[in-house]
Amino acid sequence: MVTVNAMGDNCPIPVIKTKKAMQALTGSETIEVLVDNEIAVQNVTKLGKEQGGEVSSEKLGEKEYKVTIQMQGAPAAADTEATCAPDQKGDLIVVVSSDRMGSGNDELGKVLIKGFIYAVTQLDTLPKKMLFYNGGATLTTEGSDSIEDLKSLEAQGVEILTCGTCLDYYHLKDKLVVGGVTNMYSIVESMAEAGKIIRP
Repeated sequence: MVTVNAMGDNCPIPVIKTKKAMQALTGSETIEVLVDNEIAVQNVTKLGKEQGGEVSSEKLGEKEYKVTIQMQGAPAAADTEATCAPDQKGDLIVVVSSDRMGSGNDELGKVLIKGFIYAVTQLDTLPKKMLFYNGGATLTTEGSDSIEDLKSLEAQGVEILTCGTCLDYYHLKDKLVVGGVTNMYSIVESMAEAGKIIRP
């Protein structure tokens, strides 16, 4: 494990430090990058993906984030510029109302919703918010297969919000592990203000 401490560093310093750590690799290695802002998470994540790494991220606390990059060897392109992109979130909102995607086979539906949330993490322009209600509320709680992907999105500044009434109904209020709790008024307000809404 290689740890890169970029706390307090402004962009593009976290990207440059991460790139140097990548170039020093001789084989498969995990690089852990510590940063203090969402834009740095987005840019380090982008670099990790461009260099062929498997990337995940997590918000550890207020102004404290960790990006984990699993590299299978030296970076894909040694001459990549250490760029500093602005906030990569748009005015898109993703609304998830079920713990499965589509109708037909429930088991397949659960596989599809997991794949859908992972696909959201790969978008060039991330959503501004993800709203979870009814059966979708179970995806942000203990035991969900999508927690790692949702934590990664949250670390990059995507607001993850789950309906409080739904958590109460399913007795999951104390099992929420990613994002915050919202109400129907805020859900309607967010959807009304959205530039675009995606529903799986």
